[in-house]
This record gives sequence, structure tokens and C-alpha cells, in this order.
Amino acid sequence: MEENTYPQKLLAEMLGTAMLVFIGVGSVPATLIVNGKAPFTFADLGMISLAFATVVIAMIYAIGHISGCQINPAITLALAATRKMPWRDVPGYIAAQVVGAVLGALAIIGVLGHQAVTVGLGIASYGPQVSAGQAFFAEAVGTAILAFVVFGAIDRRSAGGFAGLAIGLAVFAVIMVVGPATSSAINPARVVGPMLVGQVFNGTVHWNQLPVYLIGDVVGAVAAGFLYVALNARRATATTDATAGPVAAAEGALS
Repeated sequence: MEENTYPQKLLAEMLGTAMLVFIGVGSVPATLIVNGKAPFTFADLGMISLAFATVVIAMIYAIGHISGCQINPAITLALAATRKMPWRDVPGYIAAQVVGAVLGALAIIGVLGHQAVTVGLGIASYGPQVSAGQAFFAEAVGTAILAFVVFGAIDRRSAGGFAGLAIGLAVFAVIMVVGPATSSAINPARVVGPMLVGQVFNGTVHWNQLPVYLIGDVVGAVAAGFLYVALNARRATATTDATAGPVAAAEGALS
């Protein structure tokens, strides 16, 4: 079976994450600019969620066959922890994702101008009404839901061709609930990229909140990965197939 080279996979991850940040994160300052910095309504949140969902769906179908379209360090670590990808590939994937997130954030400023920085650049943060513990829990739960859907969607027994739609809809649903608490990052690269660019362009960056996002997202994704593996564990039974024989039946139970 033919496979893309590792550099090609890294380039795909970089481009996919850049587009995720440009479209998804970029929809936040775009909304604020159009609304004249007015507070978000639930309808606004819905459109931002839709922007994230549609770009995720598009990228899965565009580069999923090249790199897997992980475009999320938490998902990458969860896949590696559950032995669905080699650990040796992880550093390159995460580096490519972070670089892509930086490029995506720069593209937002290139299109919307410095006003995008003035209205926050879509940098993930939580306000004083949300405690660090609550933010951690929100990010962990949100990322866990996303990761659980990812693991199920890429299972070879799942309905073919619908992974992109399932994952995109999961992103939409999670943002609608988690967004009001933490901006619903559910992706460490989506957090780090805009923060770095915002810092360079003199934006407001709450670096003290970064560990909450990084640890919460990774813990949620890895926990969901192991949960899916546990639920999916199967073993051969004594039942045999009358037409295929006991060996084939055992192989089918383990497949």
C-alpha cells in the first residue's frame, strides 16, 4: 500500500492547522469587527462554531488521506498513547501543528488588519468568573468528547466516508457548550499559535492560563482514547462459524 512521505505528512498537518486557525479562530475577530465589538449572542457563537466545524470537515477530506488530518496535538498524543501511531512521529507532528497555528494567526492579521488584534485575535481565554478548575474541567470534557468521536470515526468498522462529518459536527456541538466558559480551545495548537502572534503584535495574552488549556486538552484526549480502546476490546469466543470454520470465526472476533 502506497503511503505519503513523512515530510509530506508534516506539510499537510501544518497547512491543515493553519486553515483551522485562519477560518475557525479568525471567525471570532471577524464577528467582533462586524458587530462593532458588541457582546456575542448565542447566534454569533453558532456561526463561529459552524466556521470551526466546516473547516475541520473540509480539511479531513482534503488531507485526511495524507497525514490523518490530526491538526491537534492532543489528538496526536492520544493516538500515540494508544499505539495507533508511532511515538517517533509525534514531535514532528506537534511542531508542524504549532507552526501551522502561528501561520494561521498571522494570516488573520494579514486579512483583517491590526484591528483583529485589538478585538482579541480569537485568543482562547477564560474570564474572572470562571475558575482555573472549572476551565480545566471544561477543556478536558470538551476535548474528550472530540477525541472519543475521532477514535470512533476512524475505526475501520465505522461507516465509511463519514468521518469528516462526524468529527466536524462534534466540534460544532462542543463549542456551543464549552465556548462560553473557555472559548472552547480543545486544541493546544489553536491556543499557542494565536497567543504567540498576539504577543508579537502587542495583544492581550493571558500566559498564566496556558497550562490549564495544555494539560486539560491532553488529559481529556488521552483519557477518551483509552476509554474507546477499552470499550472496543474484543476477544475470540468459542462460537464458530458453520461455513467458515473455527479459525476464521476467531479471526473475525479479533478483527
